[in-house]
Amino acid sequence: MRMPLTQGELEKLVHALSMEFFHKPFIDEVSFNARLRTTGGRYIPSKRKIELNPKYLTEIGREEFEGIIKHELCHYHLHIEGKGYKHRDPEFRQLLKETKSPRFCGALPSIEESRVKHHYECVRCKQVYNRSRQVNIKKYRCGKCRGKLTKV
Repeated sequence: MRMPLTQGELEKLVHALSMEFFHKPFIDEVSFNARLRTTGGRYIPSKRKIELNPKYLTEIGREEFEGIIKHELCHYHLHIEGKGYKHRDPEFRQLLKETKSPRFCGALPSIEESRVKHHYECVRCKQVYNRSRQVNIKKYRCGKCRGKLTKV
């Protein structure tokens, strides 16, 4: 898999976002990690390193990817300052709001498509239901209008 940005371009992007939104330099290590499966990125406090999933840049786009970088920079800067840098900490949540960083990243389209295997539709209101597991259409009804479901 070809990386969408070179290592130098990635470092410049992270440093620029750090200066723009946090007014502090990013002086540690950042890299792509294509083995990340369920997340857009992670901050490793013991190494002071940010790892980013390149699939988010190629599949969802640069804007979403920059949001992931800002999220990881929130962890990074709070950790360096000795403040609460974990998801449950109030300092972390406040910094996310101040920098307009996303709290979570959405699922990758390639993974989301592979999870959905069964498609159902309500006969009455045409509501569509996509499920990874099969639904017993004799037992379950539409949650919107109580109509019968059919497999599409």
